[in-house]
Amino acid sequence: MPIDRKIFFDQVRVSLFAGKLLAGRVEGLSHLLDAWETRHSGEDTRWLAYALATACHETGFTMQPVSEQGGVRYFTYMYDPQSPNPKRAALALANGNVHPGDGVKYCGRGYVQLTWANNYRRIGDLIGIDLLAHPERALEPEIAARILYEGMIGGWFSGAGLGRYFNAKTTDWKNARRIINGVDCADKIAGYARAFYAALQV
Repeated sequence: MPIDRKIFFDQVRVSLFAGKLLAGRVEGLSHLLDAWETRHSGEDTRWLAYALATACHETGFTMQPVSEQGGVRYFTYMYDPQSPNPKRAALALANGNVHPGDGVKYCGRGYVQLTWANNYRRIGDLIGIDLLAHPERALEPEIAARILYEGMIGGWFSGAGLGRYFNAKTTDWKNARRIINGVDCADKIAGYARAFYAALQV
């Protein structure tokens, strides 16, 4: 059944966005709903709710694909093989950031903050787009939505997919955060997901 957009937006305006559903948020949410209905309309609505909650959290409520906040100095420290922190430099090398400048080039982007050269290569291969050569394309809404949905369904990020936490026997809003990043902010994101799910059920 198609999503009733009017009811959905009326609900989330109040439950998630404090009554302020700005144009950019509407545009971003509309694109995400379109992408879901185009490729995943037969899937579990809980999956959509949790993916939207993840995008909400990772984009700082903008609902637009975003680049990780930070400048050259920060990205060099965090992700570059020339990081002044030996542990960070070793981590960079282990994740495929082998050239000076890779820390900036392969910083977090999209709805799920795709990071590291190895991940850009691997996920680019999975969706058939050369993200290693063109990491900025992870910010294109259509591509970012594919990474969000296909990645969370397929368990591309941590090995765990949405089906592990939402199935015929289980609804685990909290531990679903493990799909992306351990359980950091798990309770907060679970709350967002429940709100999205309620709006999708009306």
